[in-house]
Amino acid sequence: MKFPKEINAYCPFCKKHQVHKVKVASKGRARPMSAGNRRHEMRRLKGHGSKRKGEKSVKKQGKRQKLVLQCSQCKKKQERVLRGRTTKKIEFKA
Repeated sequence: MKFPKEINAYCPFCKKHQVHKVKVASKGRARPMSAGNRRHEMRRLKGHGSKRKGEKSVKKQGKRQKLVLQCSQCKKKQERVLRGRTTKKIEFKA
């Protein structure tokens, strides 16, 4: 899917429409000591019955893209999810 590098969008910090730079939001790093990961490891290593599986082998074909908009005036960032569209990747046009 093609998307412009700059769009005119509402800035909640300036409280008016401004030109925003657009980037794709990157996924954060997973925390190895989060409660879910600790619980998964505990159940995986318990030894009763069959082994608990690790990662899923089947990945989703497409996902709703999350964009980061940065205001040109105040430099604040906000996130926006593209509604109703699932795409493998997003590319920016000049």
